[in-house]
Amino acid sequence: MYSALPPAPRLLLLEDDPAIARTIRYALEREGMAVTHCLLLADARRQWALGSYDALLLDIGLPDGNGLDWCRELRSAGSIAPVLVLSARGEEMDKVLGLELGADDYLSKPFSPRELLARTRALLRRSRQFQPQTQARLAPALQIDEQGQRALVHAQTLDLTRREYQLLQCLMRSTGRILSRDFLLEQVWGLDSESADRTVDTHIKTLRAKLREQLPGQELITTHRGLGYSLSLPE
Repeated sequence: MYSALPPAPRLLLLEDDPAIARTIRYALEREGMAVTHCLLLADARRQWALGSYDALLLDIGLPDGNGLDWCRELRSAGSIAPVLVLSARGEEMDKVLGLELGADDYLSKPFSPRELLARTRALLRRSRQFQPQTQARLAPALQIDEQGQRALVHAQTLDLTRREYQLLQCLMRSTGRILSRDFLLEQVWGLDSESADRTVDTHIKTLRAKLREQLPGQELITTHRGLGYSLSLPE
């Protein structure tokens, strides 16, 4: 489903200093980006699991944890979302550590709003999230309409439950990559959920059946024994 204007890039900002956060939000939102701000790591985890974000702006030293630990967890689970680390630690070894743990870029505090904006734009361009059409929207048969919170097959709405839609959305954001059950469980059900791996398997089964019905002869979701699931886009 196409629109006249591309949707605003959605950014999740994790910053425990309200003053810095206000400056960042102002700089990015005046350029048309949508910013969700969290003060604590736990809140950011919940927002990330519930939302569909194009990039993560991440502070390191937080009252309830270390941002780099979360970055490492996201990468280990298969997330490819771009991550920009914002930190008062400007030493070379801190930057190297951040990049080695999966961050895409590292910006030392204090920084200018102009440099922050330039680096954020560069990350979004490299991930192809800042372009009018994302990889999912270019799919000729299967599409995600994020604003409408629905999936479409040949421009027709696919009848999915909320969890099935969120699973499909998560898989399409990382097309071709294997996503673990734990990662899918966290992204769709959240960290505080009491659901188990079996819940993911059950929903994948029903989602796969619905895709097969609308796209016969095409097996889009692949099970990787002991690893998780991956999705390939239909031709």
